Amino acid sequence: MSLALAIVFAGGAAGAVETTVVVRAKAKDAMFIGTSFGGARVVVRNAETGEILAQGLTEGGTGAQDLVMAETIRRGATVTDARTARFKAVLNLNEPTLATIDVVAPRSQGQAMIRASTQVWLIPGKELGVDGLILEIPGFAVDLLEPRAAGKIGLSDGKATIPVSANVVMMCGCPVTPGGLWDAARYEVGAMIFRNGDVIGTVPLTYAGEPSKFAGSVEVHSSGTYDLRVYAYDPRAGNTGVDRTVIRVVE
Repeated sequence: MSLALAIVFAGGAAGAVETTVVVRAKAKDAMFIGTSFGGARVVVRNAETGEILAQGLTEGGTGAQDLVMAETIRRGATVTDARTARFKAVLNLNEPTLATIDVVAPRSQGQAMIRASTQVWLIPGKELGVDGLILEIPGFAVDLLEPRAAGKIGLSDGKATIPVSANVVMMCGCPVTPGGLWDAARYEVGAMIFRNGDVIGTVPLTYAGEPSKFAGSVEVHSSGTYDLRVYAYDPRAGNTGVDRTVIRVVE
């Protein structure tokens, strides 16, 4: 059975009615989270008892850009098509049930996963609208490429230059490029370096000539263990993302 379709039977419940529940995860200011980025984990629970009614992954595409990213969306207009990623469950319900729905995404980027949760009344036989229930996942997926985990670098003439590079994409996996729909010039990407819990410097990372890649360098002047955190920030939409690593500087 597909992970995106779950069928739950309330064994022997008198008067139970098949009730279709569709859940989607949409990246804030971007597209839907589908198979190409690992999907979103969906868990549907009975809010009163905690019983898991259905669970699985969203499957499908990121959606039609002209629908999802339209500058104006008419009230009641659909923003999905037949290929847009979804999780679908068919529940047998015999009474209105308050459900808690949790979504965690993107599954392919463990360091970037964000949880979104809501509650909704499930009415026997009634669907949750044309598009289903859409939960928004804010943020950026930031993947620190350099320096490598647990790496080390030596001091030379009393200083060390640590090269830093990172991949920054929307939470649906959509690329960041100069002048693109997700414009690199709109976003602030930087590296903060800490030692003993104190920030000792912040440097900007700039677009590095290929989609979603940003790079720069951090200079330090003493040996020790440093905590490096790369962040991305969109001041307009409020999206944020962070990845981190530790690097040793040796004599």
